[in-house]
Amino acid sequence: MTSSVTGTAPIVLDVNDTEPVPFTRLLNVELRKARDTRASFWLLAIIAVAVVLAEVIALIVGVTHDDRAGIDFGAFTAVAAFLTSVLLPVLAIMLVTTEWTQRSAMVTFTLESRRSRVILAKLAVGVLLTFATIVLATAVGALSNALLGVFNGPADWNYGWDGFFGFIISQNLAMLVGFAIASLTLNTAAAIVLFFVYQFILPTLFAIGSQLWNWFEDVAKWIDFGAAQNRLFELSSMTAGEWAHLVVSGFIWLVIPLVIGLRRILRAEVK
Repeated sequence: MTSSVTGTAPIVLDVNDTEPVPFTRLLNVELRKARDTRASFWLLAIIAVAVVLAEVIALIVGVTHDDRAGIDFGAFTAVAAFLTSVLLPVLAIMLVTTEWTQRSAMVTFTLESRRSRVILAKLAVGVLLTFATIVLATAVGALSNALLGVFNGPADWNYGWDGFFGFIISQNLAMLVGFAIASLTLNTAAAIVLFFVYQFILPTLFAIGSQLWNWFEDVAKWIDFGAAQNRLFELSSMTAGEWAHLVVSGFIWLVIPLVIGLRRILRAEVK
């Protein structure tokens, strides 16, 4: 004997009235990811320790030389800027690639299916951490310069708005380059290797090419993004040609990889 149930309406799960995940929650989650994992925690710690250690070395050099070795507030900040411009992109790389190398992308994009909001939250965290690093570097530089004044005569607070804004812009550009490379590869190891090739090997090749061929020296100005950023520390005196070099080289090494990478994240199959 068989029986059937008829007239029973199917159960439908209606999520139309469910509120979307607030962006502040996404921001908090990504910020927590940036410091909670072992790798991210130690990277943040290394950035802080490296900045402090570099400033201490610069302070020792200034104290042990009667002529102060040309060290002022701007010099202390420049020392920190060099280190953070190398380490911040690695932090940005880990912000992007962790979802894919740790295989947590499926969970992330299931809880928030709009991938663009997740990417925007990661980018916002990258900017926040960049500004936190800038504040740390500036504070430690100011303290080091004050100590130099105590031990070796009046402190030289020469810095200028050009140097300050150049520092901010260059640090954010460095972070964005790391973010773009990470979006392009979606692999931590590959992205870090590509970044160091971009950061150290390409400028060397550009310099060698400029020495070997006179015509390449003019070309290098349009494709060497790192060299074009050096003039950012003298913003008020940058010429139209130097701005053009910065924009064109930035389009090649930042905008194009970032657009391709973001398109890949939005369309990539999550496994």
